[in-house]
Amino acid sequence: MTHEIDLYGVFVPDLLVWALVAYGLAVPVRRIFGRLGLYRLVWHRALFDAAVYVLLLGGTAALARGFAS
Repeated sequence: MTHEIDLYGVFVPDLLVWALVAYGLAVPVRRIFGRLGLYRLVWHRALFDAAVYVLLLGGTAALARGFAS
C-alpha cells in the first residue's frame, strides 16, 4: 500500500517528504565535513556527498517507518 500526504488537496508521496528532510540534514553535514577538513581524505567529493545523502535518506525513511507503525 502506498502512503501519501495530503497538502491542501495535492497528494505528495512520502518519499518526497523524506528526501526533502534528508536534504535539509545533508546541507549542515556537508558544511561540518568541510570545516573539519574531511574532504581532504575523500577521493571524489561529489560521490561522497551523494553517499552521505543516500545514508541520510535511508535513515530518515527508516525512522519515519518506525514511527508510523
